Amino acid sequence: MKTREGRPQHLDSERFRIAQRTGRSFRATLRVRETRRTGWGESMSVTSRREFITLLGGAAVAWPLTARAQQGERMRRIGVLMPLSADDPEAKARVAAFREGLQQLGWIDGQNVQISIRYAGADIVRIRTHAAELVALIPDVILASGATVMTPLQQATHTVPIVFTQTPDPVGAGFVASLSQPGGNATGFTQFEFGISVKWLELLKEIAPCVTRAIALRDPTHPAGLGQLGAIQGVAPSFAVELSLVDVRHAPEIERAITALARQPNSGVIVLSSAASVFHRDLITRLAARHKLPAVYFARHFVIGGGLISYGPDTIDPHRRAAGYVDRILKGEKPADLPVQAPTKYELVINLKTAKALGLEVPPTLLARADEVIE
Repeated sequence: MKTREGRPQHLDSERFRIAQRTGRSFRATLRVRETRRTGWGESMSVTSRREFITLLGGAAVAWPLTARAQQGERMRRIGVLMPLSADDPEAKARVAAFREGLQQLGWIDGQNVQISIRYAGADIVRIRTHAAELVALIPDVILASGATVMTPLQQATHTVPIVFTQTPDPVGAGFVASLSQPGGNATGFTQFEFGISVKWLELLKEIAPCVTRAIALRDPTHPAGLGQLGAIQGVAPSFAVELSLVDVRHAPEIERAITALARQPNSGVIVLSSAASVFHRDLITRLAARHKLPAVYFARHFVIGGGLISYGPDTIDPHRRAAGYVDRILKGEKPADLPVQAPTKYELVINLKTAKALGLEVPPTLLARADEVIE
């Protein structure tokens, strides 16, 4: 065989055959070969040569072992579907917590796992499209951040394992057979029980006792919307509050509903959990402030952005915990055998600056119960 320059490629083998025919010692030939190949300008001593050969031998053994180990570890693929935009701070925090949880368990993006993320916003058409795209990638597991993305994912696949978060009623929605034995291709972490919705109305009356009418903003496509609303409707008369339901998904609908409510005195707002309300949270808190309406929210990020008060589970922690279930699935366990888990952290957050702007004095007893007070 010739190289591109026309010189024999197996030059050393040729010299060895010549040495055999001429009687030249193999040791002498080896010394010449080493001198030419290394370009050191002089022959090696026997000790140096032995060290050199030992070093090469060790590298030759170690390299195949390392290569075999890397080849034996199949690159795993994880899909992530978010009902938020890519630049949303809440979405970034959820993804960061998930990545952090995976790294603590030894899964590093780009090394032994590839994470494919789709951000769909609150657009149900985009959610369906991205769900189909992720399933087509044939991932080992998909992280579904919220009930809104679960329905399209389960319509797209009954085989790819799914770990969900932020899902209020996975049994009622048909995502799992039971909390203890999911029984299908999905498991994960619930958001809360519907009974927590009663707490939102209670807080509205506690921080704004003058409220006698309120609207509940909900996404009609959200599977758990009816359950949340039903819990509030059941206790509204006992709080002397006239409750109205407003279906919203898009910004113009939200603006019309809150503007109309503001024309009526002693009014307030309860924002039910949904991907649409999270997506439009800046608009909702801005409208509530403009019309001086007290509003209660289900998550901290509303109050961080200027909302009045919130009560609900931590929205970031479940994504960190979800990494543990993803790890177990990647190691061979089945979603059907992993029980659905409930939230472990609930937090009451109050924005005193917003309360002051609305002319509200927060009761000391309520302040004492707060987990976080923004001043």
